[in-house]
Amino acid sequence: MARLLGKDDLAMLAPVGHYIALRVGFAFPLEEVNALPQDWVEHYTLHRFMLHDPVIRWIYTNVGAVRWSEITLDDPLDVMRKARNFGLKFGAAICVFDGNPEGHRSFGSFARADREYEESEIRLLVAYLTRLHRAKAPPTNLTQAELQALHMVKSGKRLKQIAHDLGVTEGAVKQRLKNAKLKLSAQTSAQAAALASEYGLI
Repeated sequence: MARLLGKDDLAMLAPVGHYIALRVGFAFPLEEVNALPQDWVEHYTLHRFMLHDPVIRWIYTNVGAVRWSEITLDDPLDVMRKARNFGLKFGAAICVFDGNPEGHRSFGSFARADREYEESEIRLLVAYLTRLHRAKAPPTNLTQAELQALHMVKSGKRLKQIAHDLGVTEGAVKQRLKNAKLKLSAQTSAQAAALASEYGLI
């Protein structure tokens, strides 16, 4: 069985930094981690490189892994050369998609300054990103009653109104929301409703 990559390993494998976006839907990720150098992040944002970045364009049109040096897409703003000036000289781009009906994909970009990534290191990064992607998968055990209650919470309805509209007691609504919070690992009903919405469940 392959060794599992941890956060300390990630710092050693991507000493210059990394960017991870989990469960990216139509526009935004469910969660993201930007551990790239702050001066590069500011420069990248200021010059609006994202739409022209060959790494990002590769990630959105491919599944799998590639070294940055192997990406052959046009680079009209010379993003890759400019990244090298900030120490991001070598890198790997990874995109994970498991065929989920929501179309959610997760991706990561990992950087180092000293050498190209070895195949074994890329396999470790793919396994790490795949594990994070699966951990953020939407739960499949929410009942229709729980989803209905969450949808009403999202709509801004209060407990009493939800109970009235559903024709059940407030206690029944509380139990449905309690179950939903547990299944979604949420602290509040509002947070559970937001998560369910992000997952595309409601």
